[in-house]
Amino acid sequence: MKKEIDTKTLIIGTLSLVFAIIFFGGFAKDLWGGIFDFSKLTGQFPEWLKTSGGTSAKGGFLFALTLVPSVMLALGFVAIFEHYGALLAASKWLSPVLKPLMGIPGNCSISLIASTQSTDAGSSTAKFLYDEGQITHHELLIFSAFQFSAGAFLTNFLASFAPLLLITDKAGAVAPVSIAMALGVIFLFKVFGANLMRLYVKKFVKENEVAV
Repeated sequence: MKKEIDTKTLIIGTLSLVFAIIFFGGFAKDLWGGIFDFSKLTGQFPEWLKTSGGTSAKGGFLFALTLVPSVMLALGFVAIFEHYGALLAASKWLSPVLKPLMGIPGNCSISLIASTQSTDAGSSTAKFLYDEGQITHHELLIFSAFQFSAGAFLTNFLASFAPLLLITDKAGAVAPVSIAMALGVIFLFKVFGANLMRLYVKKFVKENEVAV
């Protein structure tokens, strides 16, 4: 059931949505030391919390521990954005795009943007939307398929693979592909995967079926 939204609420919600996109999208990471950037605020745990090689059970536990701050921060900020109407505004402005593209409502946009930076933020905010009744079980399945493939693709690609595109061969030539093209291909196949799940959900998942 859709909520009616008045002009004042829509304006405030739109401003909140814009700030959410900037915050989770990494657009302000170089502004004022990154105090308005999610990835900068989560930071990294100190080296003394890590074990050599990261192969022990202790190392796995400590790695899992490092996920807690980012999840808590993401959920806290999404709750703030929701309070100021960001999800309502996102539903109004972005549903015409996301509904035909992947079959999910526009209020998934904040979580979608967060998932390009952090798998933890993406999954926790998607669960928040489901728990709050903002998306259905069917929409959660589709959205999860989008997030699962190439999770946090902006962060992982730019940090790990993009530098390889600058390496030259013996003739001094670099790979014949740009960073933008590579990211576009990744995003395209994430959308493709979400639509495969969309077809599966439509055919095999019953309307009244819920999460176990």
